[in-house]
Amino acid sequence: MQSSILLIVFLPLAAAIIAGLFGGAIGKTPAKVLTTGALFVSCALSWPIFLGFLGGTAEAQVVTVLQWITSGDLAFDWALRVDTLTAVMLVVITSVSALVHLYSWGYMDEDPDQQRFFAYLSLFTFAMLMLVTADNLVQMFFGWEGVGLASYLLIGFWYKKPSANAAAIKAFVVNRVGDLGFMLGIFGTFLVFGTVSIPEILDMAPAMSGSSITFMGMRLMTMDILCILLFIGAMGKSAQLGLHTWLPDAMEGPTPVSALIHAATMVTAGVFMVCRLSPMFETAPVALTFVTVIGGMTALFAATIGTTQWDIKRVIAYSTCSQLGYMFFAAGVGAYGVAMFHLFTHAFFKALLFLGAGAVIHAMHHEQDMRYYGALRKHIPITFWAMMAGTLAITGVGVLGVFGFAGFYSKDAILEAAFARGTSAATFAFWAGAVAALLTSFYSWRLMFLTFWGKPRWADSEHIQHAVHHGHDEPDEHNPAAQEDSGEAVAHHVPSTHEDDGTAGYHPHEAPWVMLVPLIVLSIGAVFAGFVYYEPFVDSEEFWGGSIFFNYDLVHAIHGVPLWVKLTATGAMLLGLLTAWYAYIRNPKVPQEAAHQLGPIYRFFLNKWYFDELYNFLFVKPAFWFGRVFWKQLDIGVIDRFGPDGAAWVVKQGAAGAKRFQSGMLNTYALIMLLGVVAAITWVLL
Repeated sequence: MQSSILLIVFLPLAAAIIAGLFGGAIGKTPAKVLTTGALFVSCALSWPIFLGFLGGTAEAQVVTVLQWITSGDLAFDWALRVDTLTAVMLVVITSVSALVHLYSWGYMDEDPDQQRFFAYLSLFTFAMLMLVTADNLVQMFFGWEGVGLASYLLIGFWYKKPSANAAAIKAFVVNRVGDLGFMLGIFGTFLVFGTVSIPEILDMAPAMSGSSITFMGMRLMTMDILCILLFIGAMGKSAQLGLHTWLPDAMEGPTPVSALIHAATMVTAGVFMVCRLSPMFETAPVALTFVTVIGGMTALFAATIGTTQWDIKRVIAYSTCSQLGYMFFAAGVGAYGVAMFHLFTHAFFKALLFLGAGAVIHAMHHEQDMRYYGALRKHIPITFWAMMAGTLAITGVGVLGVFGFAGFYSKDAILEAAFARGTSAATFAFWAGAVAALLTSFYSWRLMFLTFWGKPRWADSEHIQHAVHHGHDEPDEHNPAAQEDSGEAVAHHVPSTHEDDGTAGYHPHEAPWVMLVPLIVLSIGAVFAGFVYYEPFVDSEEFWGGSIFFNYDLVHAIHGVPLWVKLTATGAMLLGLLTAWYAYIRNPKVPQEAAHQLGPIYRFFLNKWYFDELYNFLFVKPAFWFGRVFWKQLDIGVIDRFGPDGAAWVVKQGAAGAKRFQSGMLNTYALIMLLGVVAAITWVLL
């Protein structure tokens, strides 16, 4: 296992360095082969480790890479921890990343900067692997910031596109806000425990239960403060309510980036961190309540927004935000295994949905607005069935006691855990999750109906008009990739040529096989992952082997909840499905009428609860105002005036004054010297 884990972690780094620094020299294809091959090797090595823990044949171990830092009482090595929790994350990260690399061969085929793109993907994967294998908090923070940096590079990959640059900056800044809390949590943890070693901290944590510490002039519970600060970091990284605003805008990056960042890696880092430190959080009841409430609110909040969005990628993005809320309130009620189970299943069906959306965008000539789709299921059948599998998984379709898709098992387990916990916060999370499940079903089936059923609405799309007028399959020089999803912010103004059938004469095409194979593989996970892995993730303390806190009493209570609780998610799914069918298939006039009737509520959801506007008013505009004031008043008015500019003025005026005495006349200089001698003698005599 020692050699395997080293290869798993460092192969993506080596590939990223070679492709990034020498990609121009070796060419596009070798760079893609190198990075993709490295990820498939890492994936192939990760699954035996996971299956070893699943079968009970593997044991947790720590592989030391090198001695990192020793400074006073602070000392830690660069060490890779491999236990069950790590193994779960390894297969999630490497599997999705490998498939995203392969998918990108087709999706990014026409991009001139492919070497740079694949280098960024591999660098991102390495940083995430560093995070999940961390044996101490500093190493975890190293990976934490690494994925932040790599996400900035990937989101802003199309740097010629102003919206992509703005989204990258937004993601970077918002995550730094959360990371400030994470840093304070790490500092406080070291102050309290005298170490950053995760195993040592978790061993000592129970003894700190009930202790207090002075924080901001107040005497507060030590573990609650530490865990809340750590969770603030998770809120930023995992886009929880308040620090979520970066995630939808991150869709400005290429679609494979969305699948990698928002399905399996960066956004799940916060959930992983809470589960890794679960024995520590168990000593902080106030912090767990905070996690539960924030998770429940996020699940509900993001789901409401997803019902009103038209961009296919943004709908899935808000779905990600909502599903992360589920994971957090599962952890908040103490069901850490259930939270990781949903993280595991979610990785497959959410990556599938993102990559499927990319295949739809590819088929529709870069069009992302679902209002310009319709009737695509017969034109792109493989993509249709792949997205159908993902939709069945995320909405939780299944028959109790028989079979269900991935989300049926993991989402139901979360709701059952929240109900079984029985606290007021857990009860709130249960009902918030139930309503979110209904809304999830509605907007997921809404996406499917608008995209694959109904009548074609392609003729109204400027992207489709561009394809029709300029040729979809013409060479690049005649049909440049200057579309919404390809790095150039352009607008096409082509006169509409409405065809009777709404197609404008356009013929959608299926994605190449290099993009379809990842969809097929991920579909298998979306269908079977829940059914196969429910028992070890949810019920087996032996499987987790002490890598997380396992609440046996809560797990037992999950299986004893009333039947109506077990059927809640299924009922919500059916109600959402029927509502979406009636509104978008049976009577398409309903959505417009409902939007008109709901008025302010609809606009509230459509404008994402006005969080962007609120933050712009509270933070962005004051920051710019302070910037201008400090620039004009302090920088120019004070520093420049009395600093370099002032010094220059003094020198200039001094030179002008001295010039008056530089007449060049010998008698003048003699007189001045004589006066100086007289003045000196006078001063001495006096």
